[in-house]
Amino acid sequence: METITLLIAGRDVPASGSATFNRLNPISGEVATRAAAASVADARAAADAAAAAFPKWSAIGPSERRARLNKAADLLESRAAQFASILTTETGATGGWGHFNVHLAANMLREAGSMTTQISGEVVPSDVPGSLAMALRQPVGVVLGIAPWNAPIILGVRAIALPLACGNTVILKASEVCPATHRLIGAVLNEAGLGEGVVNVVTHDPKDAETLADALIAHPAVKRINFTGSTRVGRIIAMLGARHLKPVLLELGGKAPLIVLDDADLDAAVDATVFGAFANSGQICMSTERVIVDEKVADQFGAKLAKRVAALPVGDPRKGDFVLGSVVGRPTVERVQQLVRDAVGKGAKVLCGGESADGTIMKGIVVDKVTPDMSLFREESFGPQVSITRVKSAEEAVTVANDTEYGLSAALFSRDIAKAIELAKRIESGICHINGPTVHDEAQMPFGGVKASGYGRFGGKAGINEFTELRWITIQTTPRHYPF
Repeated sequence: METITLLIAGRDVPASGSATFNRLNPISGEVATRAAAASVADARAAADAAAAAFPKWSAIGPSERRARLNKAADLLESRAAQFASILTTETGATGGWGHFNVHLAANMLREAGSMTTQISGEVVPSDVPGSLAMALRQPVGVVLGIAPWNAPIILGVRAIALPLACGNTVILKASEVCPATHRLIGAVLNEAGLGEGVVNVVTHDPKDAETLADALIAHPAVKRINFTGSTRVGRIIAMLGARHLKPVLLELGGKAPLIVLDDADLDAAVDATVFGAFANSGQICMSTERVIVDEKVADQFGAKLAKRVAALPVGDPRKGDFVLGSVVGRPTVERVQQLVRDAVGKGAKVLCGGESADGTIMKGIVVDKVTPDMSLFREESFGPQVSITRVKSAEEAVTVANDTEYGLSAALFSRDIAKAIELAKRIESGICHINGPTVHDEAQMPFGGVKASGYGRFGGKAGINEFTELRWITIQTTPRHYPF
């Protein structure tokens, strides 16, 4: 069992009154982590510490900020086994998923470090004689990052890495599902020597989530908020931000479509679907949940996909190296099973999987002949299942792909690249991959969605725009004429 405290002003701090809460192992039901349960006063103290650290951190030169972020990346990688072990204990994820999280998170820190010298402005021509007008980007102050449990190392680091590179100080509001995993990120960054109060981590009891978010967003020092998680909670965060007129970056739910046209390489499409639908047991915002297949190749595609999914290694991640381990809890099992039952009751056909789960360990499920009137087509399952919807043409495929409230990631398989590009432009999503999986993230890419999948972009120069303030500054170089 892990026992963790808050990280405030570079120090391990118990919550007020030494309050704690327990996170249970989803497989065994035993206590995985006993974590500090922060109060509103603790949250405000974290914001105060970040505000106090801002002047010094923001004044550090870009090369020094880059060096410290690179050191943090090295330290993160050196503790990969520890991260993976804690992640498995708290969320049931496989060891492979934990190590991949560390790898990409370290890349995010290094990419953020490379951005420290890319925070540029411009000289803007002025109509006023002798006026040198500049548009400059400056750090905003304190940034609040709220990260989820499903890819907690990647998304916990993403919530704070680029804000730090831009010269901001940060608060990471940890997920109540993986408090020790998120707290370890704080420990690594603190050990890298960023400075007292530059990174602060707040853990909390699940029942206090909205109260603490409200208190942190309301704090005068907090100037930006980024949230990755469900659309339901994202709406709450957006409303809290709007109340205080504070910009919010939201990366929310998804129901990613993967289109397979009749000229597609079916084996490549199957490979991408297996990876995109069943990595981390389908618990990824980009997970392939809907495969939209031309009816001329649907039978062949479905048979190939079911054969591959049925052969995926499944088991307790504590006992071996499996592709499918535990989902995060019984509610996921029950939600997926209910969605599948509803679809079958309305005419869909299960091609593989669907039998009772072993506790929270689920086999992969493939459901064919799913139609838009089924809940399985509409609702994000966030579990190890994928549905097949049959269409008659490429035009219908795009229409069906867009028939969702979500718009994060999408994919399209065709040998006709020119046609694929034109179709990809019409898919309503922030991300679209041609002949690649829906699950694909790189630290330097502008990552984010549209519609109910959120707004704003993480990554690269697009992310710099989210975490800096654009200011207009002028210097009058000659005497100025005034009308009176």
